[in-house]
Amino acid sequence: MGWDDSGLTEDQVAFCRRVLPGSRIVADDSWGLLDTRVLHVRGPSGDHTVKASGPANTHFPRELEAHRRWTTSLVERGDTSRLVAVDETARVLVLDRLPGHLALGTPDEHDPEVHRQAGALLRRFHDQAARVDHDFLPAEQRKALASLTARHRIPPATAERTRAALLSHEPGPVTVVPTHGDWHPRNWIVHGRRLHAIDFGRFALRPAPLDLTRLAVLHWQADPGLEDAFFAGYGDDPRDPALWRWFQLREAVGTAVWAFAVQDAVFEAQGHRMLADALAAFDH
Repeated sequence: MGWDDSGLTEDQVAFCRRVLPGSRIVADDSWGLLDTRVLHVRGPSGDHTVKASGPANTHFPRELEAHRRWTTSLVERGDTSRLVAVDETARVLVLDRLPGHLALGTPDEHDPEVHRQAGALLRRFHDQAARVDHDFLPAEQRKALASLTARHRIPPATAERTRAALLSHEPGPVTVVPTHGDWHPRNWIVHGRRLHAIDFGRFALRPAPLDLTRLAVLHWQADPGLEDAFFAGYGDDPRDPALWRWFQLREAVGTAVWAFAVQDAVFEAQGHRMLADALAAFDH
C-alpha cells in the first residue's frame, strides 16, 4: 500500500509526507467500523502510527485532548505512545509506534499478569485528577433514553423495561476522573511481558467504574480470576453496586444501538447479551 491508496485525503497525505519524509506504509491497522484510518508507517525516523479521521469523527478531538493534557505521565513511564505531530485542520495524528502485539486474540488476553498490569496502568491514569460533577449522570441518562428512540433491534418489551430501569435511578453528583473509555485487550499492546495502552479515541472525564464495564462483560464473567488480578493492580474496587448496575445498563444500550448503526452484527449481538444481563440485575 502506498500513500495514494491509503484512504487518506490529499491534505492528510501531504502532512504525513512533510512530517515523516521518506516513510512508507507497512500495514493498515484500521478496524473499519468508523472513518478512522490507522496506519503503521516506517521511515528514516523510525516507526510511527498515523491516525487520520473524517470531518465528523468525534474520536479525533477526544484523542487529541488525551495526548495533549493527560498522557504525559504515561509517556514518561513508557506506558503509551508520544504524540509527535498533529494537523487539526486535516484531522491527522502522528504517534510514536509502540513495539509489541495486541493482547486481543493471543494468550495474553487471558493472562492474569497482563490484567494485573492493566489495573495498575489504569489506576495511574485515573489518579491524575478528580472532581465532583453534578451534570454527568443527568446527561448520561438523557443520552441513554434518547438512544432508545434511535433505530435499533432491541425488542419493544425489552426497550420498555430498559427505559423504566434507566429512569429508576435518580441522577446526582458523581466523581469523575480521566478515563480511557475502551479499556480491554483490543487496546492493550504487550511487548516483552510489559503492557502498554493505545487508542484514546473515547477519552473523557467520567466516573472511574465506567472504564471497567467492558472488561466485566468480556472477561470477568467467564474468568473471575482475571477480575482479582486486575484489582490487585488497581488497588481497590471503585464500583458502588447500585450505580454499577445502572452503568452496565447504560453501556449495554449504547453498545446495542451503536453496533446496529455501524452494521457490526457480532458487536450488536454482544450488546443484546449485555442488555439481558444488565436488566437481570434490576430484578433482584
